[in-house]
Amino acid sequence: MKPRKIRNVSLPPKVVFFKPHGIPLREIEIVNLTVDEYEAIRLADYESLKHYEAAKKMNISRPTFTRLLESAHKKISNTIVEGKAIRIEGGDFKFSDKVFQCIRCGQFQNLQAKENDKGKESGREHCINCSSDELKEIFPDSFRRFRGGRRKENF
Repeated sequence: MKPRKIRNVSLPPKVVFFKPHGIPLREIEIVNLTVDEYEAIRLADYESLKHYEAAKKMNISRPTFTRLLESAHKKISNTIVEGKAIRIEGGDFKFSDKVFQCIRCGQFQNLQAKENDKGKESGREHCINCSSDELKEIFPDSFRRFRGGRRKENF
């Protein structure tokens, strides 16, 4: 079996957990949607890109993108119909650019860190939401806690 190709993801999800209202978490099965499946949904359904355009952005083939999207659709429809929770984490991905999060408002954004002539990072942009300059870099590892399978957790 061929190793999976690392998929490019533009931004992390703003929210990583969804659950039906009124059902205690201890009574719900949690379905894992990987970050790359989330990105496929975002590109195809939210951004309305054609599969070949979205596949190119994720650096995967069009058939692989279609399989990824079908897997995400199946998981999401299953959780809605059967009243399960969704956790978004894991997968084989990297951020396509440097991703920063505003410490003040939580907004994620892609920014290329500017380097001064001594090679040190300086003068990063401001938050697109609140104009704060308090930005921290986000790394893919913070979204890789769990890989594949099913799990049920009590919080």
